[in-house]
Order: sequence, then structure tokens, then C-alpha cells
Amino acid sequence: MDGAAPGDPAVPAGPVVAIVGPTGSGKSAAAMAAVDRLHDAGLDVELVAIDAFTVYRGLDIGTATPGPEDRARVPHHLVDALDPEQDCTVRWFQQRARAVIADIAGRGAVPLLVGGSGLYYRAVVDPMLFPPTEPTVRERLEREWRHDPAAAHQHLHTIDPEAAGRIDPLNLRRTVRALEVIELTGQPFSSFHRVWGDHESIYPGLTVIGVDLDRRDLAARLERRTHDMLDHGWLEEARALRGRTLSDTASQAIGYAELFAHLDGTLSWDDAVERIVIRTRQFASKQRRWFRKDPRITWLSADDVPAAVEAAARLV
Repeated sequence: MDGAAPGDPAVPAGPVVAIVGPTGSGKSAAAMAAVDRLHDAGLDVELVAIDAFTVYRGLDIGTATPGPEDRARVPHHLVDALDPEQDCTVRWFQQRARAVIADIAGRGAVPLLVGGSGLYYRAVVDPMLFPPTEPTVRERLEREWRHDPAAAHQHLHTIDPEAAGRIDPLNLRRTVRALEVIELTGQPFSSFHRVWGDHESIYPGLTVIGVDLDRRDLAARLERRTHDMLDHGWLEEARALRGRTLSDTASQAIGYAELFAHLDGTLSWDDAVERIVIRTRQFASKQRRWFRKDPRITWLSADDVPAAVEAAARLV
């Protein structure tokens, strides 16, 4: 299926391999073991980080950004690509990642996508369309309807009943977003969401491997990893970010809000650590649920991932 939007880079016909799964499951280590195996087999490979947070410079410890040693062994793309003040929209990430994948394949190497951001993964590999936004239009619509959210929702129901059916009548923000898209594109807001259940990639050679790990083992691993990050300078990293205006996306990275609160004196150290652990576990559970909905994913133990990546890379 050719689901690329007009102006997208050429879609490679060869193999594109993705390693996905919840945070802390061992994706990065499995990917590096796969890289070594491909190199031993004489195959070129480059990594593309499919992650909403490792794209930011200065959030390295808290986001488990690949270190200098791994990045010296194999090219990593979309790592440390933005300052934390810059917003990383899904649409921007989709365009950048697809261009990188086309470039890697064009040079005869295998693009190896690695990450746990389910939305970004689907945006890159599937024919997702993300509608534009225009602050002036949105602000005008908010002013027009702010005193009567129910009337705004009824107006949306008149022009796009499918979209209205998925939005709470009192949720003015979502209603306005739908009206904004309709005004900007002339298309129903609902038309941008119908592809989510298809799981049909724009890449004919796509193979997706999920790193499987028992829930209890993952929970214990995440707690150990949190303490290890804190032992290796995460608080100092957060201190260096204080006073900077983090973008909406960067500010969602787990742990930084808690560490900022501790540095401000509004949260004890023990409470900050506990909240980070809980939030990380919740995030991992959400990631697991997201990826389990994708029937294309073959779930393997981390030890079995490298051989599966090599087999997929040879399917030229």
C-alpha cells in the first residue's frame, strides 16, 4: 500500500525493521546486539530512535538516551535533535523520520527503528495524516464558543456527527480542535482518524519485533533503573534544566517535574522517587497495552531479538 502523503520521500521497497516495547524492557540492548550481529553478517544498519523524548538534548539521563559508546558503534538518528524549548509535534517527527529512513535505505543500509512511543511509531510506519493547526483560528473559535460549549458541540454535530460522537459535549478544547481542522482543511475531523485500526504500513518490507518481559520482572527492573539513573546524575541534569522553558512535549518526560518539585522544596526526596517509580510503571503499562493492539508485532524475549532482526534484514 502506498500510504505516503504527497511530498513524502520515496518509500523503500527493502526491509525496514522495528524493535518496540515498553520502557525498560531492554529494547536498546537488544538493538545493539542486533547491530553487532548484522555487522558480523556484512550488513550495514543505522538506528532511528522512535521516541518522543530522546529527541531532546539535555534530557539524556532521564530518558535513557543512547550514550556516546553506542552512538560511535552505529549511526543513531533523531537523538538529541531538538532543544528542550522546541516542541516536537507528531507531524514534524513523522516527516523527519520518514526522510531519514528513505536516506538510510537509499544508501543500501537497513533502517532499524527502536523505541517505545506508540503514537510516533504508528505515525512513521503507517499512512497517518495529521491535520494542521493555526493558533489564530483556534483562538477565534475559543472566543466564539467559550460561553456555550454545548452549543459548540451541537454545531460540530451538525457538520461532523462522527467526530461529535467521540467528544464530550462539555469538552470545549476538543470540540474547538475539531472545528479548527474542519475550517482549515475543508474535511471532516473524523476523516483523519479512520486509519488507526487498519495496521497497514506504508513500508512493504516492514517487520516489527516486540521485546517481551514479564510484568513483575519489568516492574522490578523499572524501579532499579530509576535508582540507577538517580545515582548517575539525574538530579544534576534536572538542576541544569531549571529556569528553562520546556516545551509542552519535553515537559511530559517522566521524572523531571518531580525532581523540579524536590529542588523547589515542595516535594521530599523519598516522595519524588516514589512518584517517579509509580509514573514509570504506569507509563510502561500504557505502552504495553498500546503495542498489544498491533497484530503485526512478533513478541520475543530480548535474547531472541538479534536473530529475528537479522532474518528480517535479509528479506531483500
